[in-house]
Amino acid sequence: MYNQISASLNDFIDNELSLDSVQKKTLLRKQKLTLSDSLKKGHWTSNLCLIASNLAKKNPQDIASALIPLLESKSEIAKVELAGPGFINIFLTREAFLNQLDNAHNDPNYFLNSSNTSKEKIQIEFVSANPTGPLHVGHGRGAAYGDAIGRILERLGHEVSREYYVNDAGRQIDILACSIFLRKFECFNKNEFPESAYKGSYILEIADAIELDIDITKSEKESLIDNLPNDNEERIDTLIERIKINYLETWSKIRDFGLSYVIESIREDLTKFKVIFNNWFFESSLGELSDKKSEISKALAKVQKDHAYEKNGAIWLESSKFGDDKDRVIIREDGRGTYLSADLAYHRNKLDRGFDTIINVWGADHHGYIKRIEATIEAMGYSKKQMQVQLVQFANLFENGSKVKMSTRSGNFYTLKQLIDDIGPDASRFYYLSKQADQHLDFDIGIARSNSKDNLYYYIQYAHARISSVEKKFLELSRPLPKKFNNVDFDDCDELLQMALSAQFVIKSSGESLQPHLIIYYLRDIAQNFHQFYNNVNILNADERYKNNIMRTLMIVKSVIASSLHLLGIEPLENM
Repeated sequence: MYNQISASLNDFIDNELSLDSVQKKTLLRKQKLTLSDSLKKGHWTSNLCLIASNLAKKNPQDIASALIPLLESKSEIAKVELAGPGFINIFLTREAFLNQLDNAHNDPNYFLNSSNTSKEKIQIEFVSANPTGPLHVGHGRGAAYGDAIGRILERLGHEVSREYYVNDAGRQIDILACSIFLRKFECFNKNEFPESAYKGSYILEIADAIELDIDITKSEKESLIDNLPNDNEERIDTLIERIKINYLETWSKIRDFGLSYVIESIREDLTKFKVIFNNWFFESSLGELSDKKSEISKALAKVQKDHAYEKNGAIWLESSKFGDDKDRVIIREDGRGTYLSADLAYHRNKLDRGFDTIINVWGADHHGYIKRIEATIEAMGYSKKQMQVQLVQFANLFENGSKVKMSTRSGNFYTLKQLIDDIGPDASRFYYLSKQADQHLDFDIGIARSNSKDNLYYYIQYAHARISSVEKKFLELSRPLPKKFNNVDFDDCDELLQMALSAQFVIKSSGESLQPHLIIYYLRDIAQNFHQFYNNVNILNADERYKNNIMRTLMIVKSVIASSLHLLGIEPLENM
């Protein structure tokens, strides 16, 4: 019915309204046909008369008086009413309403196919945590969010590629290697271990796992750690430099082994979390500035030609010309590239791979970085409109009322793996996605473990499991599940069915806004309506004339809950 009503509204705009072509395009863009939130307002609602009145300088009632007879001439429409400042409420016939439900249930894209949105090739880069240790619970929110929007966009017909950017060329990897080296050869007592080194138990695990054909004498260890600077950062940098000078081959082995070990650990945790990447892009693959044929050199040469200048021995990008707050250094005085130079080259690489849109999922603390990346994209000759940045606020985890620490450097943190082992990947994903991504999230593990209404995940899954139980009992009565509605005068299911119809529109809205929490809000509402329905209707002992439609209703609600959960990467439960 959506397509038929939309076509009638469009015909009315083309043939009955005295508007010029620009006004008609504006009206077509702004007018909306939506499902009514209550059947008291009809099955469908349109704002056409309200929008058209502003453009045509006419009273909405005058426009409605011409539109309503046109719509009521359709056999599927029972009546049309004008409401409020210019909305029209459209009431379907009973048969049309039930046919619409059967069609939507049989075709998961029944309403989505009506979208005029072009299908795109989209890349989503998310998580991308430094490979210096296990993922902690703070990383889980970005992982759940990035994967969920990927699933939703695929559902809308887009081609989606998921990518993890591995920062394997930075100072943090040197600190990781240094930490493993110092643990492997027991260069410090436990209480003296450098403050800026990584101290987690995983460092000991890596040190134990790596096999080396070298040992270091006591005097060599003493020489290595003698006369170190007092400043923590200078202290770790001095240790890195000394180890490289004296044990370069061993250092390289430890660095490569440690990096691979951590990346594989991250990959395993994400797999348990149901997050699979199409590509792992290594920063090191961009090459070195000393190699003029490397990707990073080519990218910087592209902007240096027209949009960079030298100042105080450094090369500056004229990023302020492209909307940034100020110009930025891309090559330091000593010839080394900055973080921005690597990001510039990486975004050039992404855009050259032919994606229509690239989506960067960043932590909220990267907000100030958006303008400079947009500026680099414009400076390279691309459009900043090709990039979208979705900010994800940090997730605060609570256990028995106490906030869980998440410091990777100190080694005192709650890992994503621990969370998955504790409450499972599905409950974890659910709570990460339960609020808008750019809002703070307090995640209480105790509630997530409970089997109560306070646990929204349990409440929604219980609705699905309840319907599965009813279906099983219905089949035990040797009755097949109904394949369509009977046209009988029984409206107890109608509000629940109207809500079930809106699922595809919620999915569409969620994909267009990149907000998967909208699906959770929808699941909460339909689960609540179902539980009320379940408590009010004696389903298996209902009048035989109505039992078919009741079971058909439950099948549709179950299907909607299941498909919505799948889009979030969550498996619906058949029993609990």
